[in-house]
Amino acid sequence: MFLGLDSSTQSLTAVIIDPGSGEITCQLSVNFGSSLPEYGSPSGFIPGGRDGEVHANPLMWLDALDLLFTRLAAETDLSKIRMIAGSGQQHGSVYLDSTFDSRLAGLDISQNLSTQLSPSLTRATSPIWMDTSTGTECAEITSATGGPAAVCARSGSIAIERFTGPQIRRFYKTDPAAYGKTARIHLVSSFIASVIAGKSVPIDFGDGAGMNLLGLAKLGWDTELLAATAPDLGSKLLPPAPQTSVQGTVSPYFTKKYGISENCRTALFTGDNPASLVGMGATTPGNIVISLGTSDTFFAAMPGPKTDPNGFGHVFGNPAGGFMSLICFRNGSLAREALRDQLGLDWSAFDQPALAATSDAAGKNQMLPFYGPEITPRHDFTGPVLQGSAEFESAENPGLQVRALLEGQFLNMRLHSGWMGVKTERIRLTGGASKNDGIARLVADIFQAPVERLDVSNSAALGAALVAAAADGHDLEALQDVFCKASAGSTLQPDRSLAAVYDEALVKFETLLKANR
Repeated sequence: MFLGLDSSTQSLTAVIIDPGSGEITCQLSVNFGSSLPEYGSPSGFIPGGRDGEVHANPLMWLDALDLLFTRLAAETDLSKIRMIAGSGQQHGSVYLDSTFDSRLAGLDISQNLSTQLSPSLTRATSPIWMDTSTGTECAEITSATGGPAAVCARSGSIAIERFTGPQIRRFYKTDPAAYGKTARIHLVSSFIASVIAGKSVPIDFGDGAGMNLLGLAKLGWDTELLAATAPDLGSKLLPPAPQTSVQGTVSPYFTKKYGISENCRTALFTGDNPASLVGMGATTPGNIVISLGTSDTFFAAMPGPKTDPNGFGHVFGNPAGGFMSLICFRNGSLAREALRDQLGLDWSAFDQPALAATSDAAGKNQMLPFYGPEITPRHDFTGPVLQGSAEFESAENPGLQVRALLEGQFLNMRLHSGWMGVKTERIRLTGGASKNDGIARLVADIFQAPVERLDVSNSAALGAALVAAAADGHDLEALQDVFCKASAGSTLQPDRSLAAVYDEALVKFETLLKANR
């Protein structure tokens, strides 16, 4: 058996797979808010942060780890686990003193993890991906290293407020004494992995690329970015490594307390997005994942460390080797819901029968589908921009606006992923709106690629379990063929007759976008 863990924003989840039977044998999750209410974090973070700060308590993650393994031990035979891997919410960071490793090595099974490790924290709380307090620090790092394009070319992203480098710089500036006592800085993923391993382990390439510190060209810490961030930072970070790097056997704390085999080994952990790429079966170039949620995300594997010249896309390491890009579009379901409510419609207006009624208008009407500030491209739009027939612009036929909104969303996605230079061969669609045949068919037509719907509830934890098996010698692609199957009857083929229609619509959409910046 192989265990994958995922420490997300709101929960800690375990998925156990059995490659022999091709089955997921156990799935359990600890919700931070409901299971650990003493931390006052109903959504997984401390509410009421000032000046854009959003932090979580790392002791909560440790208590969740103890609680999860207690539940797992009661549910299944953990002695069958051969390898553990995992993932964590990207960009969260943990700050520890020089006693951290010795405390890990001497953990006592009669006490919990949080009690024993809390004295090693030099920063009581951990900034997470939602934190927006580091705008000044982003500007300082950018200025010191030659501008946004230089930071992006080096690290895969422009300096981003939620990324770890700017967060480290803010900590150094606001509490230099505590920063000076910090001997080791971990991400959420490497922090949990270190606890499992009983020693500090490296940050992997996938999660490390979300720090504005990892040099993509050589996959090592970039000396100029380190120097621009904080003094002596390189000494506080272990050299990064591939996620499939095996770190030895699991800490005796877990073998003696929870019945894991003494021969069970652990690999590195990665970020939740790279792990989801694995869990969605999309680790080879040409396989695209589009997640339709509050915000929509587009992520895909790339053979090389190519970066977005506009700075909208982020480049991370691919756990299967090579690289991946993630592009986030803020106006996802936010925009779809806004138009639905504005026109007094229900979701049936977005489904296949309703969209079929407007098929003659495919690509003819244009909408910039932004009902609020957008990050790809960055613009503080105050509402959608319409350009088309009088019937469309007046909303006399609401179906035309629904079609134009959806077309605009996926044309925007196609436009701003083109820099990757990877031909789209297959799209794996997930998220709530992916079940809608009308929306899925538009994705297929606009990208001119087959669309598959995957019903994967814990893609990051599943991806971690698959990486654990791969680290033990199993073939990852063969595992993905078994565990990452499309839902039966869910695949939709593109209408090839619409290829030229949407090629032309893409050009018009880009023109409309440029005219309204």
